[in-house]
Amino acid sequence: MKIYKVKVNGKSYVVELESVDEVKSDKPVSIASSSAPKAEAPAPVAGEGQDVLSPIQGNVVDVKVKVGQRVAKGDVLMIVEAMKLENEIVSPFEGVVSTILANKGAAVQSKQVLVKIK
Repeated sequence: MKIYKVKVNGKSYVVELESVDEVKSDKPVSIASSSAPKAEAPAPVAGEGQDVLSPIQGNVVDVKVKVGQRVAKGDVLMIVEAMKLENEIVSPFEGVVSTILANKGAAVQSKQVLVKIK
C-alpha cells in the first residue's frame, strides 16, 4: 500500500492506494493527456450572464456571495453538502454575481443553475 498526497482545487488530500498485482514497477506512471480539447465556458449573452451549475445533487449549507459582488475565477460561491461531504462550488470565471438561484437550506439537483455571473 502506498500513500500519496494529492492536491485538488487548492485542497490537499491524503490517499492510500493498494498495489495491483499486474503493476510490479515502483517507477512513476505518467498518464497521457487526452487529445480532446477542454470545454470552455460559453461566452455570455448580453444581459444574461453565465450560469454556474451544481455538479452534484445535495443541500446548500452556505452561500458565500451576494448579488452585486465581484468574484474572481476560483472564488467559493456556495457550499453544497452531499452524502455528508461538503463541496465548494467555485466560480469558473470572473465577473459580478447577478443572480443567486439557490438559498441556504435548499435542495439542489445535479446540473441545476445555482448562480448567474455577468
